Amino acid sequence: MSITKKIYLAAPLFSEAEQEFNKKLETALEEIGFSVFVPQEDSNDTEAAREDMDSSNIFQLNVEAIDACDIVVAVLDGGTDVDSGTAWEIGYAYAKNKTVIGIKTDFRTLGPEGLVNLMIGESANELETSVKALLKKMEKYS
Repeated sequence: MSITKKIYLAAPLFSEAEQEFNKKLETALEEIGFSVFVPQEDSNDTEAAREDMDSSNIFQLNVEAIDACDIVVAVLDGGTDVDSGTAWEIGYAYAKNKTVIGIKTDFRTLGPEGLVNLMIGESANELETSVKALLKKMEKYS
């Protein structure tokens, strides 16, 4: 009997486009057998929830979810630099010896430095540039 591995989806979640992409990624990861924690849904990290919950509660829920996960999948889109919250989640996961898999579908680069900031790149175990490639790579982690 295999145990369902838990993914924490670290990603920007502030625009409708970001939320829709996160939902698409969540569904695709669940379809291949993973359990996925999505902060925009699972820690109620939305504008309405922020009115009802204090930010320290949202922070704590997300920290606990990273602690409990097997893998962090980090969406690195957003131009030439990574969302600051996502960058923090990657660093925390790295410090906790979690597997970090980045996905950057945005083709803009940092120039000579490469696809992502070297601190993000070196924190990730894998870096993919499409959902299709990410899902294929995830087979080895299931």
